[in-house]
Amino acid sequence: MPPKKSLSVCRAPLILFLCQVMNALEVPLDLVQPPTIIRQSPKDYIIDPRENIEIQCEAKGKPPPSFSWTRNGTHFDIDKDPLVKMLPNSGTLVISITIEGKAETYEGVYQCTARNERGAAISNNIVIRPSRSPLWTKEKLEQITILKGQSLILPCRPPLGLPPPIIFWMDNSFQRLPQSERVSQGLNGDLYFSNVLPEDTREDYICYARFNHTQTIQQKQPISVKVHSMDELNDTITANLSDSEFYGAKSYIERPPKLLTPEGRTSHKEELRENVLSLECIAEGLPTPSINWTKVDGELPVNRTFYKNFRKTLNIIHVSEADSGKYKCTARNSLGFVEHTISVTVKAAPYWITAPRNLVLSPGEDGTLICRASGNPKPSISWLTNGVPIEMAPDDPSRKIDGDTILFSDVQESSSAVYQCNASNEYGYLLANAFVNVLAEPPRILTEANLRYQVITDRPAMLDCAFFGSPIPTIEWFKGTKGSVLQENTYVFHDNGTLEIPMAQKDSAGTYTCVVRNKLGMAKNDVHLEIKDPTRIIKQPEYKVVQRGGKVSFECKVKHDPTLIATLTWLKDDGELPNDGRFSVDNDHLVIMNISDEDDATYTCVANTSLDIVSASAVLRVVDRPNPPFDLELTSLLERSVQLSWIPGDENNSPITDFIIEYEDALHEPGIWHHQTDVPGTQTTVELKLSPYVKYSFRVIAVNSIGRSLPSEASEYYMTKAAEPEENPTAVEGIGSEPDNLVITWQPLKGFDSNGPGLQYKVSWRQKDGDDEWTSVVVANVSKYIVSGTPTFVPYLVKVQALNDVGFAPEPVIIVGHSGEDLPMVAPSNVHVNVVNSTLAEVHWEPVPPKSIRGHLKGYRIYYWKVKNSSKRNRRHVEKKILTFNGSKTHGMLPGLEPFSHYILNVRVVNGKGEGPASVDQVFNTPEGVPSAPLFLKIVNPTLDSLTLEWDPPSHPNGILTAYTLKFQPINSTHELGPLVDLKIAANMTSLVLRNLSYSTRYKFYFYAQTSAGSGSQITEEAVTTVDEAMASRQVDIATQGWFIGLMCAVALLILILLIVCFIRRNKGGKYPVKEKEDAHADPEIQPMKEDDGTFGEYRSLESDAEDHKPLKKGSRTPSDRTVKKEDSDDSLVDYGEGVNGQFNEDGSFIGQYSGKKEKEPAEGNESSEAPSPVNAMNSFV
Repeated sequence: MPPKKSLSVCRAPLILFLCQVMNALEVPLDLVQPPTIIRQSPKDYIIDPRENIEIQCEAKGKPPPSFSWTRNGTHFDIDKDPLVKMLPNSGTLVISITIEGKAETYEGVYQCTARNERGAAISNNIVIRPSRSPLWTKEKLEQITILKGQSLILPCRPPLGLPPPIIFWMDNSFQRLPQSERVSQGLNGDLYFSNVLPEDTREDYICYARFNHTQTIQQKQPISVKVHSMDELNDTITANLSDSEFYGAKSYIERPPKLLTPEGRTSHKEELRENVLSLECIAEGLPTPSINWTKVDGELPVNRTFYKNFRKTLNIIHVSEADSGKYKCTARNSLGFVEHTISVTVKAAPYWITAPRNLVLSPGEDGTLICRASGNPKPSISWLTNGVPIEMAPDDPSRKIDGDTILFSDVQESSSAVYQCNASNEYGYLLANAFVNVLAEPPRILTEANLRYQVITDRPAMLDCAFFGSPIPTIEWFKGTKGSVLQENTYVFHDNGTLEIPMAQKDSAGTYTCVVRNKLGMAKNDVHLEIKDPTRIIKQPEYKVVQRGGKVSFECKVKHDPTLIATLTWLKDDGELPNDGRFSVDNDHLVIMNISDEDDATYTCVANTSLDIVSASAVLRVVDRPNPPFDLELTSLLERSVQLSWIPGDENNSPITDFIIEYEDALHEPGIWHHQTDVPGTQTTVELKLSPYVKYSFRVIAVNSIGRSLPSEASEYYMTKAAEPEENPTAVEGIGSEPDNLVITWQPLKGFDSNGPGLQYKVSWRQKDGDDEWTSVVVANVSKYIVSGTPTFVPYLVKVQALNDVGFAPEPVIIVGHSGEDLPMVAPSNVHVNVVNSTLAEVHWEPVPPKSIRGHLKGYRIYYWKVKNSSKRNRRHVEKKILTFNGSKTHGMLPGLEPFSHYILNVRVVNGKGEGPASVDQVFNTPEGVPSAPLFLKIVNPTLDSLTLEWDPPSHPNGILTAYTLKFQPINSTHELGPLVDLKIAANMTSLVLRNLSYSTRYKFYFYAQTSAGSGSQITEEAVTTVDEAMASRQVDIATQGWFIGLMCAVALLILILLIVCFIRRNKGGKYPVKEKEDAHADPEIQPMKEDDGTFGEYRSLESDAEDHKPLKKGSRTPSDRTVKKEDSDDSLVDYGEGVNGQFNEDGSFIGQYSGKKEKEPAEGNESSEAPSPVNAMNSFV
């Protein structure tokens, strides 16, 4: 169907007037009409001489046309030739030459004429030529002998064939000869060598010509080429052959480029419009030249320029007159360049600007036939009517010829005819038939009635209403039974009657009616439009990277119109999925198991209905660890280096990022591979530094993002020469193990570092502060030497040097060691103690003389222990404890002392051998401290107005108890705290009865002990007095009433909701009245430790460390502020974390190390109560 277009000048606002130039209307075949050629053979028709000849000519018309042929411009009488027949109801000729006859007999120019009473149409001139595939002429080819580096052209010169053959070069094994930038085939079929190499020597350079039309291949005689080097020439044939016997006469030298084709500096090329322009430049030279192309007077056209034959051929497709100009090729190598300019002229065979179109006119109408063509040179236009030049045709008063236009006016039925327009120039011709058919016909609609269209939302809807009539009818479109004429501002009206809705919406659905009219009548037709939802992919498959052997799943979810049936198909690289059990499709999933490299592809899910099709694609990238490198080669073999090269294995879709080079020392550690170096993944050669006296073998491992490849095969072995050691032993030490010896140790060299056979060590020593000469001994296969008979703890200079059979290592580093230590002889003096507080004391001492230490000073060690408790109760023995102070310190802090206790201590100096004698014992006492919380507080025997409290004294009174303090206050039903009552209780009491309390009331109690040092930690508890019996009975009576039960249920539900809200807020850190008043009235008395100046040392116990801590005891509730207060003094070591190493500076910060365990005292937490829970709060309402 011709292209659709909207009417403009020829259309009124509401009615579509169709212009006479319209060609979309086809004349129905039941109406009288001139012939129209609908099928014909090509103008240049090359036939296979082995098959029958068929020349096509088909035409339509009313009445059906008759056919006749001309051959070479004269009538071709087919009845006289028994080999020629015309197919029935057709003008096609069939010439039977397979049994008898020759194709050459029927060569010529044929033209078909189709004729009926309304006119005659003619075909193109059809040139019939049989294809030809001639053989090469026999020729004897001599061997070509040529010097290395010279240029060479092997001629092909194929026989002329029809059509021209395709040329290629192969060997005797029918393998194509490899081509490159150095060796390539020209457009004329010759084989060009820019310079020859010895590997070009062969005896089977064969040029083949393939004639596609007859499917035959012809072969040229093989050409033999022998390439000699200058050395071979001098050794073998210089005496027998002159230079002139060689191909060319130039020696093997480097030279700048020179063009082999085309010759000279300029040339000219013509090409026809729309053809492929092929320009070629082939150059010789050494090194091999490279070719570049430019357009002198412009740019090479983008997207139409392609290079072939290693850039030696420039192709420009679809050339036009604008591509005419000068093109320059440049051949360049390191010695120079050469240029050639090709002037290109683009000619053009005739091509249509406006081809004539059929005219259907009614009697009395006017019309126009236009025939416009262009070309280079400009074509000439000639007219024919019914196959006869219009100048020779009968006159027709209704027509007037004006160059490329024929004007018709007031036509009648006799004006019907077929007109031919011929546009020709020297490069070809165009021939077009167009008829003028004069008819008087009422309108008819050619589209089937009541067609139903289904269209996707937002897509164009094209509603057809093909019609015919003469005069040309007008057309109108309506929507619905009572709709008005459709307007063109919303719709597009096409020349062929089609109504276009550019973007159909849901409200576009319905019945549409087209009405066509002319002066002879009217016709109409209904069509129905349904609008469907588009098919959409709501979840597209995603890009996947999967390791080889893994599994992958692609998902493709589709949503479509429910009235349509959708099918989902999966494609691999736009083709069908492999018929492989590893691929499975389940609903909207594609699953691939055991993935291999062949699965690396683009996978597309295609969802289609009868109306639309959508697709989405995702790439599966199959990755894996790289394949191992191969072809390891060692080159540049030097004493201390070697060059290693390799070829990378397949990277398996994940770029190689690194190569790991490993080596094996087969002499010292066979079978063990060591890391040598890493190189970037773009590098395949590395220079490796080597050590002497090593039998090297190397292997390479490739690394990508997936992992490491398997190691490559090992390279060949390479043994380096021996040399003196380059390194000496490390970790040299001189430390005595006894008071009268010096033990010299070192880390021996590995065999790899020995650098030669006979590895030994020269061990040397002398006293540091003396004038003695070095004493040396040479040892082997050991890493220790003991020097006996040394004085105690004397500094020595020590060195260890490596040597082998070749020589000594460089002079070693001298280190300072000491002979063995002995126990210190003197105890610290002037020891005195300053008690800082009830848990902390500071100890001072005088240091011992350095000579008396007889070793490395490690520090001072304090032994201290508690002799007895100053209080009368709870008297018991506590084990000795130790604190070590590193270095030369002369004072230290003793933390964690127990208040109100009697202690003894002494101090000893420590060296590497052990402890010296103890100093004189010092005695000191710690003052009283605040007590711990009472062991428990219990409330028993509640009555209407009294509560009985019972308790036990604190487990750690830390002094003499002077009194107990009891504070309590009531809590009402809204958790508000009442007035606080404060009572002092004698220290010897363990129970108390509180009287005159309110009945059925909750009380909160705070209880703690006191010494002269202050108040201790408090313990809290809550209790409730009992309910009055009479009131309880009344409550029971009320409780039996239904209204009261309902009321209480409602109140209980509200309270429960409130309590849950309060509980949540409390957990988030909020406060409620009880907590606020508790914070206001709580009376814990806490005395934090003051950190006076002093030093804390390393602590450990002399007793067993197996005893565990006892758990903290708790009261009935934890404190409302959720803290647990320690029972012991804040100066206790437990506060710093037992067993945790730490230190205090001399200002009191921890510097020593506390370790070990002391005898466990019962450690109890603060005996405090929990904050009221929602359940306890409910109890206050009972």
